[in-house]
Amino acid sequence: MLINRVEQLIELEARDELVELINDQNISDVAELINELPDHKKYVFSCLEMQRAVAVFRILEFNIQANIVKHLPPSKVAELINELAPDDRTAFLSEMPSSAVKELIKLLIPEERKITLSLLGYPEDSIGRIMTPDYIDVEPEWSVKQVMEYIRHYGRDSETIDVIYVTDRKGHLLDDIRIREFLLVDPSTRVQDLMDERVISLNVMDTQNDVVNVFQKNNRVALPVVDDKNIMLGIITVDDVLWLAEEESTEDIQKIGGTEAFDEPYLDVPLFKLFKKRVGWLVILFLGEMLTASAMSYFEGEIAKAVFLASFIPLIISSGGNSGSQASTLIIRAMALGEVTLRDWWSVLRRELLSGAMLGSVLGIIGFCRVVIWNTLFHSYGDHTALVGLTIGCSLVGIVLWGTISGSMLPIFLKRLGADPASSSAPFVATLVDVTGLVIYFSFAYMFLSGILL
Repeated sequence: MLINRVEQLIELEARDELVELINDQNISDVAELINELPDHKKYVFSCLEMQRAVAVFRILEFNIQANIVKHLPPSKVAELINELAPDDRTAFLSEMPSSAVKELIKLLIPEERKITLSLLGYPEDSIGRIMTPDYIDVEPEWSVKQVMEYIRHYGRDSETIDVIYVTDRKGHLLDDIRIREFLLVDPSTRVQDLMDERVISLNVMDTQNDVVNVFQKNNRVALPVVDDKNIMLGIITVDDVLWLAEEESTEDIQKIGGTEAFDEPYLDVPLFKLFKKRVGWLVILFLGEMLTASAMSYFEGEIAKAVFLASFIPLIISSGGNSGSQASTLIIRAMALGEVTLRDWWSVLRRELLSGAMLGSVLGIIGFCRVVIWNTLFHSYGDHTALVGLTIGCSLVGIVLWGTISGSMLPIFLKRLGADPASSSAPFVATLVDVTGLVIYFSFAYMFLSGILL
């Protein structure tokens, strides 16, 4: 195995052989090797040629990037951050402490420093932070021959040459044309003859969350970024979008689980920070569950008269919490993918009313049958089996229905208020349904058992 061979060469201090071995591997394999050898990551990274080091650095986790930069000689750090693509450099610097950022920016050459400061000047959640100014743009009067010569001279510095952008002399974006269009026509053809003016662009102030949906709908490898005057500022490439999608999904999953989002891998999060991220939600949920205890104390008299009612409480409220969690997770994910918007609230409500009623009916029938079977075996409910069964069955229908409605509407309500829908996490919905579920349960108990067992 590669890892064993690398460890052996490190132990033998055979640096020349290690350098040759490391630089002969795929970039992803080297990154995985650095992750698997935490005690030797700086040494392994130092064996890479600079161009390969840059390629590996950009796909490493931030905490590993920071550790490598901390231990590299200043000259190597300067070379590394100058060679990084502007968007990757900005992503790295935006995670660093401000004092470290100031020192690292001093190491940049004037041109790269200007670009970096410009990108860092955009709001943190805007696509201005992750765009790259390295792209190929041409003018409509040029011939295809001129375009190809321009690409040969400057294409190496571009993030991608799959798409060529057409701008006027003032920098206004006119169109984008795939490179194959230039390769399949006569060299004397003018750029303006290839334009269809169906360009799709992003505004520099658009949020990073919006970008993923735009790429998904338009099947592009890159999209241009413009300002309010349609002047082209940079491009966003699909690799940046994949990174954004992963980050956003991770954040949503963590919030759905009832914690604040983490910026670092789980094992790298300091214990106290992990505590702070989790304790807030736990306290809120605990206070919410205290309402459940209050509700139960309110019905103490009824429970004392019919003790069997208490044995069904966990069954009843957990069913409501489960159905609410299901609905909440489905709607949050649908909203993240753009499948559901605020305008769809009525359609969602109608669907959840029907599905909640059907799901509740299934559980209600099972609950009713459980009461009948249990009474047949142990004679627990005497002559009132049917009434007890109806209490449990109808309660399950009502609570599951309420759970699905709450779970589906709460994310939409939070989105309408400008909050993150993922904050209506499954534990929060479950806590809400627990409290109301008790009220629903004992209301049905009064309806069917008042004057008989109560």
